[in-house]
Amino acid sequence: MGTAMTDALETEEQPSRHLSRDRAPAARAAPVARAAYAVGQAARVGVYLGQYVLSARLTTPVAPRQPIEGETPGLQPILADLRGLLQRDWANVAAGVYRMPHDLLDEPFDALRRAGRYFRDLRRVERRRHGRGHDEVLKRGEAERLRQAYPRYYLQNFHYQSDGWLSADSAAIYDHQVEVLFSGGADAMRRQALVPLAEVMRGRRAAETRMVDIASGTGRFLTFVKDNYPRLPVAALDLSPDYLAQAARNLRRWRGVETVQAAAEATGLPDGSYDVASCIFLFHELPPRVRPQVAREIARILKPGGRLLFVDSIQKGDHPPYDALIDYFPVAFHEPYYGTYATTDLEALFAEAGLRTLSVERAFFSRLMVLEKKGPPGGTRNCGSESCV
Repeated sequence: MGTAMTDALETEEQPSRHLSRDRAPAARAAPVARAAYAVGQAARVGVYLGQYVLSARLTTPVAPRQPIEGETPGLQPILADLRGLLQRDWANVAAGVYRMPHDLLDEPFDALRRAGRYFRDLRRVERRRHGRGHDEVLKRGEAERLRQAYPRYYLQNFHYQSDGWLSADSAAIYDHQVEVLFSGGADAMRRQALVPLAEVMRGRRAAETRMVDIASGTGRFLTFVKDNYPRLPVAALDLSPDYLAQAARNLRRWRGVETVQAAAEATGLPDGSYDVASCIFLFHELPPRVRPQVAREIARILKPGGRLLFVDSIQKGDHPPYDALIDYFPVAFHEPYYGTYATTDLEALFAEAGLRTLSVERAFFSRLMVLEKKGPPGGTRNCGSESCV
């Protein structure tokens, strides 16, 4: 996989289509940077893919209650799609849309160090998966307190993971689990939201722009945001105190970071207070009745003309070869609301909340949408043709 990944990056790729022509690089990225990216990503994919393959050998698939229509793709087409994602990621780096990942060379070694913890927890996940243990969160001694503090839909072992969203151990291992699931492609999917963010930041002074990350989790996406725009004030909003504590640790090297503990449907943030909002991998874990509430809340806290950068799972029909995988995913992982998410008309849902869809595209297993709050933008200060960081 390492050689194939390195070779794949030799193929010229165009940066993401959100990029304006005048942002094209004046010169090719230095060969050493290209080599560093190829080596770093090859190591990263090798580590996570290896753990994915070993996980598959150590676990037993769950049989679906209803037959899954269509055939699931094999590993090779998925890896080819992953190579395409990384080519796209590199093209954006080479074009100057965003910086090289800040932990590109450290992350593969960190992933190896976390492997033991991941596999120890995998045994507990497997037990829940086959025992339908998706409500262990509510079987703890503090169940009544939890019911009063959190929405009922939140108090589940999503993905059958230990402690749901409510422990420091869960927060410490979550990003690793997601990377194993996507064979090392999760960060690159998140980084595609940096492309429309670069468009937003053109002509703005970062210090005078405000951004909120809804359901920020461990703050992983915001580490890439702050690495590119260190003066941009950001708020990491999440309902889990443990995940917010992890986010604070992950973002401690940067200033201008605020953490907010709140539900996405009731943030408590002021009206029209943000120029940009991001929402990464949240909506597929929301009940159908809550999704419109969250959309309206995001629209409420955005300024007129503000942008929403939305990344979540692909839906049925976004990439037909993956439709059978979309049907099987909630069977293998506890995702009680994923089935309705996969067929929801997101453009219509956001339109009803006052958010106009500007673009929709696929990046590997993710759907990237860029939306704008209706109304004229305000508070934009011009600072030339380049981003004001």
